[in-house]
Amino acid sequence: MVHDAVGKIAELKRALLDDDDEAARRQRGKGKLTARERIALLLDEGSFQEVEGLRRARHAGLGRADHRPLSDGVVTGWGTVHGRTVFVYAQDFRILGGAVGEAHAEKIHKVMDLAVEAGAPLVSLNDSAGARIHEGVTALAGFGGIFRRNAKASGVIPQISVMLGPCAGGAAYSPALTDFTFMVRGISQMFLTGPDVVAAVTGERVTMDELGGADVHNRLSGVAHFAYDDERSCLEDVRLLLSMLPANNRERPPALPSADPVDRRAEALDHLVPADGNRPYDMRAVIEEVVDDGFVLEVQEGWATNVICAFARLGGQVVGVVANQPSVLAGALDIAASEKAARFVQTCDCFNIPIVTFVDVPGFLPGVNQEHDGIIRHGAKLLAAYCNATVPRLSVIVRKAYGGAYIVMDSRSIGADLVLAWPGNEIAVMGPEAAVDIIFRRDIAAANGDREAVRRQKIDLYRAELMHSAYAAERGLVDDVIEPADTRRVLIRGLEMLRTKHADLPLRKHGNTPL
Repeated sequence: MVHDAVGKIAELKRALLDDDDEAARRQRGKGKLTARERIALLLDEGSFQEVEGLRRARHAGLGRADHRPLSDGVVTGWGTVHGRTVFVYAQDFRILGGAVGEAHAEKIHKVMDLAVEAGAPLVSLNDSAGARIHEGVTALAGFGGIFRRNAKASGVIPQISVMLGPCAGGAAYSPALTDFTFMVRGISQMFLTGPDVVAAVTGERVTMDELGGADVHNRLSGVAHFAYDDERSCLEDVRLLLSMLPANNRERPPALPSADPVDRRAEALDHLVPADGNRPYDMRAVIEEVVDDGFVLEVQEGWATNVICAFARLGGQVVGVVANQPSVLAGALDIAASEKAARFVQTCDCFNIPIVTFVDVPGFLPGVNQEHDGIIRHGAKLLAAYCNATVPRLSVIVRKAYGGAYIVMDSRSIGADLVLAWPGNEIAVMGPEAAVDIIFRRDIAAANGDREAVRRQKIDLYRAELMHSAYAAERGLVDDVIEPADTRRVLIRGLEMLRTKHADLPLRKHGNTPL
């Protein structure tokens, strides 16, 4: 009898692993992999351990007869990525369209709870038709349980959402609550109301991709962080990102030995940045020259491109890099850039990743729309993120830093641990031309003869008195003025010094961030 039971279980498990049925062929025909193929690409070979594989729904639901397939449309379990434990769930579109019902949701709840208890990252591979209508409100309650766990795990373990199919309605809120969202062009879509509803309500005709495809969310909305042309390259970069994150908020990110010398002089920096503050350049080239082996993993590369957010390594240690991008809007901060950088700073602080900020900012972007859309409130998000961050914070003023944007970009006054500046730095309330037009407007108006010559003279005076390279350093707002070529060496030394940094926080439930 025991032998028969063992045989029956083995038969059921073999059926679970069958990825060659008609539904699987339809999935591949759309250019999509199956749930188990995706898990195999994500995890180290042979490391996956499934849980609740034999789970079925308690009842089929209205109009479903007795159709209660094994797994209930989601594969759950754990394995390893680069030898470190990672929990995963993969919705199986072959089974009931991957729709979320009671049993489906409870399997996800189980693996989410295990991830928090074990202190290990959670990766969701999303490919679902949404809530299982046949089961009624219990399907919606299942989503609620996922969202609640997403919120409770936030800042405790890394949560990564990989969109590999449709994600409509309330289901889109789970990816929005996680730390990083990956999408694949042509097969991933996210939206709250689909094209048919949009057309009925507004008259606008759009396709699913035009409404919520990968490029939409990586370039326009900022909802997603990464976009790829195929699933394999997407999952490769999920593995890469996991290699740069700690398992949980009590650990440091994994360090790797680096062949790039710690004391390497970055001589190219001497000519990458134009001395003329009005001339643009690509800040990526500066970052790549400083970090280990020139490698950066940029986050939200296509959205709010006037600020750069990226993971990199310095001396083998993972750092988060935030930098103004002078080649876009002169590097000015606007609403989108403020939100992007704020979220990234907060993420780094959650997971013990030091923050290195490269500053070349003329101020906040002026404009009626910016003011009316709340640049004050949105800019305050970045200010709050930096002020609340307790990880090591190092700042490099590359060229100019004006006004409130100077303060917000991790200045000494809001808590940066180490502030460096390059020769030729200009730190001031505003640019010299605008400042002179305010301070000396009467002198210029009263000048006899060439008023422009008088104005230029006052500009030179302003630069000499209030904007010379050592001005901020003389007042203790810059720790050192260094040669650009020494930036890498000084940053790595600073990170080593700050390795044991500890911050005592006031007792509170949480701050009231200006959302």
